[in-house]
Amino acid sequence: MSTETRTPASEAPRPGKPKKSVFTPGRLIAAAVVLVVLILMFFSTKILTGKEATEAVPGTFSPESYAQEKFSSEIAPDIIKRATELAVVQKAIAADPDAAADKYGVVSGSSPAVYSVKFTGTAGEPEANGQLPVKVEGVPSDIKVLLQMGPAINGTAVRDATGKVEFSQFKNQIDYQNVGAELNKQVKDQVLSKVDAASLAGKKIAAVGAFSLINPSAYIITPVQIGEAP
Repeated sequence: MSTETRTPASEAPRPGKPKKSVFTPGRLIAAAVVLVVLILMFFSTKILTGKEATEAVPGTFSPESYAQEKFSSEIAPDIIKRATELAVVQKAIAADPDAAADKYGVVSGSSPAVYSVKFTGTAGEPEANGQLPVKVEGVPSDIKVLLQMGPAINGTAVRDATGKVEFSQFKNQIDYQNVGAELNKQVKDQVLSKVDAASLAGKKIAAVGAFSLINPSAYIITPVQIGEAP
């Protein structure tokens, strides 16, 4: 007689239960929505550089914007209004530099006086350093009169000539220096870009500008107005 062993029904092997997929319709839809949002954000994002980036941050000072706003509206007109004939200023400096500075110049701290001047004279050939020599009647021949014509404009005479742009108005020395450089750029963009220095050689010209009295034998003037004399 054979003995048959039966496995209880409760112990019989159960068929494997299929795993639930993580990619359910709901999750697929959510992922698609996120992807669309990211794409829209990418195409609507504007990357700011230079001036835009500076202006986009509230409270951030922009020397470029300052110079663009102030040069033609305030600084250049003020230099033109203050300008004294160069020959008159030269004689005053020769007689008494301190008195000349008080009467015709602007002095900031211990810096040399800055003068706003106007003159008519005969232009020479532009020099390699971008300066245009001018013979001005009434100014001794041993004093060079040189107009800065670029591309490099040195110094801060335009910034300092009016006495209205002071260090105390700015957050730090860097901003103050950058304003001077940006004002010089405005001279190039708004004044010198309209003038061909080489074409002025031998002609009578009229100019208005500012210079710092660093070298008493050479007045290096940054022009805010220049052209052929009538």
